Amino acid sequence: MSRLALENAVLVSVASTKGSAPRECGAWMAVFPHEVIGTIGGGHLEFQALDVARARLAGAPGEPLLRYALGPSLGQCCGGVVHLRFECVTTPDVAALRERLAPDLQPVALFGGGHVGAALARVIAMLPFALTWIDSRDGIFPDDVPADVACEYSDPVQAAVRDLLPHSRVLIMSFSHAEDLDIVAACLQRQRAQADLPYIGLIGSKTKWATFRHRLQARGFTAAELAHITSPIGVSGISSKEPEVIAVAVAAQLLQIGD
Repeated sequence: MSRLALENAVLVSVASTKGSAPRECGAWMAVFPHEVIGTIGGGHLEFQALDVARARLAGAPGEPLLRYALGPSLGQCCGGVVHLRFECVTTPDVAALRERLAPDLQPVALFGGGHVGAALARVIAMLPFALTWIDSRDGIFPDDVPADVACEYSDPVQAAVRDLLPHSRVLIMSFSHAEDLDIVAACLQRQRAQADLPYIGLIGSKTKWATFRHRLQARGFTAAELAHITSPIGVSGISSKEPEVIAVAVAAQLLQIGD
């Protein structure tokens, strides 16, 4: 919304939907005279909304709420109905808009600054997550870390588990199995005390997890507690070991996790 300091815009947002629709309620796009930020789903619905928004920018009057049936007249076969809200916004509206349009981000804690960790950080930064990236090695994080990713140095690394945000999704892929085991144990201790980590994922094979399970049982964790660990991680059906492919599979699994 920083562009509002230079130009006025029309904010187009999905006010409500009925039936199938290309975007959910709350989706938005900001229409400037020569630029568009965001999307309400593309296709003819968006094209028509752009025409309306640019007419409003030029001073044309109109109702703030318009109804669009997603049928043959729009060339879209979704079959639902979308109500779009059109609002003229100017520089004084910037602060309120930032707060209103801020996405609801789920916290993710990523332990491990290796190749897969770096690929995951890039992918997760584009999704509705607030990422904290943690490692015990100083200087491990690359120079081009995405702007919204918080990097944290922690030694011992498992100490960072105590301060994770409630409802964090935890991904464990440090440079050593010993660190991984300590992080898993710290997560299980926190889960036992607070039950506020909806997902604890450990990278590795079934054999690695079998070994970890045996060692964690020796530390006093029950079968029910160990069942909270996801290992291997990532959606099923993807066999490639390329870091970027693993990152996509893991990010997809995170998107499936509720609170």
